[in-house]
Amino acid sequence: MVSLPILETVVSLITTVMVTGGLAALLLLMVVESFGFPPIPSEIILPFAGFLIFSGNYSWPGAIFAAMAGGLIGSFIAYAIGRWGRHLLERRSGLLRLDPRHLGAMDAWFARHGEGTVIVARMLPIIRSYISYPAGTARMPPTRFGIYTVIGNLPFTLGLMYAGFYLGPKWTIIESYFHIADYLAAAGIAVLVVYVALRWRGVLTEGFPPRLTRSGGSRGPSDGATEGLDGPRSSGP
Repeated sequence: MVSLPILETVVSLITTVMVTGGLAALLLLMVVESFGFPPIPSEIILPFAGFLIFSGNYSWPGAIFAAMAGGLIGSFIAYAIGRWGRHLLERRSGLLRLDPRHLGAMDAWFARHGEGTVIVARMLPIIRSYISYPAGTARMPPTRFGIYTVIGNLPFTLGLMYAGFYLGPKWTIIESYFHIADYLAAAGIAVLVVYVALRWRGVLTEGFPPRLTRSGGSRGPSDGATEGLDGPRSSGP
């Protein structure tokens, strides 16, 4: 696989930290990875942890516990930020303000589909690091959030660790495949953001496939003013 210098630097830094810091370093890296800032790829951390199990530096129980605990801690930090920051989204003014109806819709979504959303998101590159924020903003019950985070993280963590263990010194082969998944996930996120923005503006209707609304967008202030003027005219003699 052809690597960019920045990727080689990230790989070198992560592997050096994990070798010198042991299981504590693995736990800390997984906290940061699950928190999402700065973005650290789990497809480097976890396969290399598997390689360190292969080489005898880590044990299976210790590595699994450190990775799962780090992922859970980082997820709850992001969850807390989303939950604590909700009041910023409910303010009457400001760039971060969201319509209460949209927040209510997000609450309802997580109430109905929170379990599946969190579990599936934990198995997807990129998305897994950021699903905690909307879950916290929607005030998903923390106990449920923690349980479904663990359920979603476990197969992802074990799968990548075992792949690194199985490949041994050739664990970097995994990177090429997961970078493809990264690109697909990024493209999916971009499409979702555009869709949400268009729905937000009233350009698209609900349902699938989405269609343009008749007005082509949300009504502006002038629409209401026109209606207000038309009303009195029509009610006259």
